[in-house]
Amino acid sequence: MSDFDLDGYFARIGYGGPADASLATLQALHAAHPQAIPFENIDALMGVSVSLDIASLQDKIFRQGRGGYCFEHNLIFMHVLDALGFAVGGLAARVLWGQRDDAVTARSHMLLRIELGGRTYIADVGFGGLTLTAPLLLQPGLEQQTPHETFRLVETGGQFRLQADIGGANIADNWRTLYRFDMSQAHEVDYRVASHFLSTHPSSHFLSTLVAALALPERRYALRNNRLSTHHAGGRDEQREIATATELADVLENQLAIVIPDRAAFEARLREKRIVET
Repeated sequence: MSDFDLDGYFARIGYGGPADASLATLQALHAAHPQAIPFENIDALMGVSVSLDIASLQDKIFRQGRGGYCFEHNLIFMHVLDALGFAVGGLAARVLWGQRDDAVTARSHMLLRIELGGRTYIADVGFGGLTLTAPLLLQPGLEQQTPHETFRLVETGGQFRLQADIGGANIADNWRTLYRFDMSQAHEVDYRVASHFLSTHPSSHFLSTLVAALALPERRYALRNNRLSTHHAGGRDEQREIATATELADVLENQLAIVIPDRAAFEARLREKRIVET
């Protein structure tokens, strides 16, 4: 795509490695992206409809230094991989985190399919606090280590479930399903419909719940409303309740590297939504 600013992307994620369509480059970019570009839904929470055209995405993420949610992250990543010469396409998933594995949810999440060296990989740089930090080989049953968690794919009747080993005392209960998908190609118009619902419909949790995340080499930050979780490499977890809008905005800016466009309005919205009391 001639209008895609590949250099702008590399600058945004601090990448100076090879710009070829190799597995090593895919792995390097997939690791760097979620360390540099945070997951956040501030626009939807503020009542701003999320635009997915490439000009808007580049302006928000490259030039304003913002983050975004799954469609923004993975559409940018798809454009990057396409510009580098990868055979890449979009897929759609039904989020099952916190649901039964057989629950029927909307196709409200985006991930990518990459064909490389005769093998199929999936990539996903936009799933909040459990965002992949490496591409996964599409091989059901194979436990695959990433810079953070171990993941696996489980296949049933052409449907794949992505699962993460979240650790814990009971080994049998460690695996949790993130989402379910098949290999049907999804298109940008599909993502625009889903994104419009998620960023504007009154029933969307993104309009009432603050969600943010960042995956650093030695730890993950995951925030839901005023509760910040820090998962350290090696398995130690910390939980913190944030009391005030000012403190919460400070955490977003200083720990999660999130640019807040209008801080005063944002703090007012946090109080209005009762995410914090003061």
